[in-house]
Amino acid sequence: MVFEAFRNKLGAGLARTRDAWFKPVRRLFAGRALDENFWVNLEELLIGADVGVETTEKLLERLRRRVREDALIGPDEVMRAFEDELIRMLSVDGTGLNLRSDGPAVILMVGVNGSGKTTTIGKLAHLLRNEGRRVIVAAADTFRAAAIDQLRVWAERAGAELVAHQPGADPAAVVYDALQAAKARGAGAVVIDTAGRLQTKVPLMEELKKVRRVIEKANGRGPDETLLVLDATTGQNGLSQARHFAEAVGLTGIILAKLDGTAKGGIVFAIADRLKIPIKFVGTGEKLEDLAPFDPRQFVAALLED
Repeated sequence: MVFEAFRNKLGAGLARTRDAWFKPVRRLFAGRALDENFWVNLEELLIGADVGVETTEKLLERLRRRVREDALIGPDEVMRAFEDELIRMLSVDGTGLNLRSDGPAVILMVGVNGSGKTTTIGKLAHLLRNEGRRVIVAAADTFRAAAIDQLRVWAERAGAELVAHQPGADPAAVVYDALQAAKARGAGAVVIDTAGRLQTKVPLMEELKKVRRVIEKANGRGPDETLLVLDATTGQNGLSQARHFAEAVGLTGIILAKLDGTAKGGIVFAIADRLKIPIKFVGTGEKLEDLAPFDPRQFVAALLED
């Protein structure tokens, strides 16, 4: 029942991408010989789905090699090989949350403004609450008063506790207070919001490094997870965002938000291939429950289902 609900949710979230690009891919496999026109059309469909030129070339090279070496002829055989290669590309080590059970787990959330970070934090807090954890949310995006207010609403919906200061306060001080509160209250997890843009002379990445140092000093270790919330609708531009955040704070995973809002969900493959950073979750809607744990096999099955 849980698996079926997950598949339905993921399938609905991928509907635009599947209908626009991957249903034509299935028809291509079913109706053509493996001539040069087939490969050209497949390449165009994948690039159109935002898989990216470099990742598409790598994918097609692997598939061509399998067709030659395994002497694949029938469309069903080639389609299965294609599915296998998609799954292989998405299978980056580190999927699933890696959270400590001794003391509060710390999750540092980063991402640019408008990426869906606040909504995602609410969904993640809800998921952690359903696991039986007491959750504290730290409002460390202090440079926008609206960010604190929005986070308060989502924390309340998720049944989490909010630690916040006044707008303009030092984000590192908010994080420190949240960590102390988590220890005092016996919380199981601290989810930390951060700014996506600063209205000060301090560069964003330097501010994030400072927050990370505060976590290390207060807890004797870094965050259990540092997750980038990436807006799926930004497509290939999201790759450069991810690189910058990875260099600054050392990402452990990506949450792909707004996947239901784009017909170009192929960006998932480009992220896994180019960055080698695991995708932990995908956002499939606006409700608290609309955060699907990422599983490569289930993702590809939902993308290519009839």
